Amino acid sequence: MARDRSQNDEYRGPLRRLLTGILVVCLLGLFLLWRIDSPRVERFRAQVVDRVVPNFDWAMAPVTGLVNIVRDFQSYQRIYSQNQELRRELQQMKAWKEAALQLEQENARLLDLNNVRLDPRLTYVTGVVMADSGSPFRQSVILNIGARDGIVDGWAAMDGLGLVGRISGVGENTSRVILLTDTSSRIPVTIQPSGQRALIVGDNTQAPPIDFLEDKAQVRPGDRVVTSGDGGIFPAGLLAGQVALDPGGRLRLRLAADYERLEFLRVLRDYGRDGITSPGELIAPGPAVPGPAEPGSVPTPAAAEEGEVADG
Repeated sequence: MARDRSQNDEYRGPLRRLLTGILVVCLLGLFLLWRIDSPRVERFRAQVVDRVVPNFDWAMAPVTGLVNIVRDFQSYQRIYSQNQELRRELQQMKAWKEAALQLEQENARLLDLNNVRLDPRLTYVTGVVMADSGSPFRQSVILNIGARDGIVDGWAAMDGLGLVGRISGVGENTSRVILLTDTSSRIPVTIQPSGQRALIVGDNTQAPPIDFLEDKAQVRPGDRVVTSGDGGIFPAGLLAGQVALDPGGRLRLRLAADYERLEFLRVLRDYGRDGITSPGELIAPGPAVPGPAEPGSVPTPAAAEEGEVADG
């Protein structure tokens, strides 16, 4: 057995070398045949291609499919990378859009703080909202202005677009503003154009209800709501918002102030009006009426004429 194996090894070595030499010679001949530039050889090459290549379509199909798959995958990679780049650019554009909207709203509020014209007797102090102490049970904000700036309890606070609340608690450097949405807020208002009087009652929601309305039939959603000045709580004519109708059919106030972005508030200085303490102060004094002449006095020509007319 060992001898047979050694004999097989002796035959395999020369056979491998012979086959390798034949393959190398064939490849070299094919290479030389394909490189010879001769019309006769060119015709021979064309005949070989015409006979061999069509018969190998079945063998080229997997190669062609693989090439198409590779090309499609490369195209998918390019599309995916472009999509990712577009997503990043879109995210950046959204960030820029949000920043632009915030700047636009802040600019509008500042412009309103500078340009809104109210009662010329009212002046104001603008403060910055330092903190929002809103909670489910209390709605208020803190301003960086206080007693040193002359702030007094009860003064109205606006954001330039509409009424926000009133001062309730003044410190030396800060003050607290109770918002219209707080449950302790009760604001007398007038609904235009019907002129109906009502109360805005805070209930810790962003749309406080309108209660104690005189005639609900005269009020429509979208009507303007302004302070009435009743009770001396607020100056008259401050915009609070518009009438809205909730799904339950109850009238509510759509606030004009942007409670989501309270950054600057304008506190109106309102020192009140001179009150009337007696009926005589309501009517201005008229022209003096001449009284009866005293005995021994000499009547004036005008008085004499009046006496003659009276006698006549």
